[in-house]
Amino acid sequence: MNNEELRQSLRFYQDLGVTDLYRMPAPVAAKPEMQVTPPLAIPSLEPSDDTLEKIQQDIGPDCRRCRLCEARSKIVFGSGNPEARLVFVGEGPGADEDAQGFPFVGRAGQLLTQMIENTASKEGIPIRRPDVYICNVVKCRPPENRTPLPDEMEICGEFLFRQLMTIKPKAICALGSTAAKALLATKDGVTRLRGRWHKWRDIPLIVTYHPSYLLRPYNQDAKREAWEDLKKALHFVYD
Repeated sequence: MNNEELRQSLRFYQDLGVTDLYRMPAPVAAKPEMQVTPPLAIPSLEPSDDTLEKIQQDIGPDCRRCRLCEARSKIVFGSGNPEARLVFVGEGPGADEDAQGFPFVGRAGQLLTQMIENTASKEGIPIRRPDVYICNVVKCRPPENRTPLPDEMEICGEFLFRQLMTIKPKAICALGSTAAKALLATKDGVTRLRGRWHKWRDIPLIVTYHPSYLLRPYNQDAKREAWEDLKKALHFVYD
C-alpha cells in the first residue's frame, strides 16, 4: 500500500465515524525449543572404592603404555604400609629394583632405610621402614638410569596420583628433583625447594635429596641437610 492508498483508506474509516486507530503488534516468531544436552560425566582419576590392589591390577602385569616397557624386567609398583602416614616418592627404579620388583633395594635404598630407621630411633619415634610407604614417579626403569621423560611421567602419574589419594598420608617426602618437579609442577630444583613445606592436593609435602645423590663422597653438607629434612618430616607426622 502506497501513501495515496493509505490516505484514502483513512478517509474512508473517518467517514464511518472511526476516530481511533490501533496498531496490532507484530507477531513474535516462536522460539525453537532448545534441547538441553546433559553434561558428560568425566570419570574420576580417583575411583571412590580405590585400593592399592586395584591400582596394581589396572597397571597390569605387562604394561605397554610407554616406551619404558621395552627394556624393563619388572614393574616396580611400591611397597610398605598401605595405611602409612608418611609416603616417600622417588624418581624411578634402578637396576636392583628392576631385577627384584621392589623400590629402593639397591645402595640408595639401603641408605634410605638407614636414614628412616636411624633418625627415627634417635628422635624417639618408634617406626621402621615397613611403617612408611615408598614408591616412584615411574614404575619401570628408564634405560641407563636416565631421567624419565615428561610423557613417561605423565602416563605413570595417573597411578602415582591414585596411590597417594588411596593412602592419604599425613605428609609426602619427595626424594630428588624429578619427584619434586613431578609432584609440585615446578622447574625449581631441590636446593630451592628443600627446608620448607609445600602442598600436593592439600597434603603437606617436603623435598629432600635423593639417596643416590647422598652416596657421592663430596656431598657432606647435603647429607646433613637431608637428615634435617627427614627429622622435620618425622616429627610433623608422628609427634
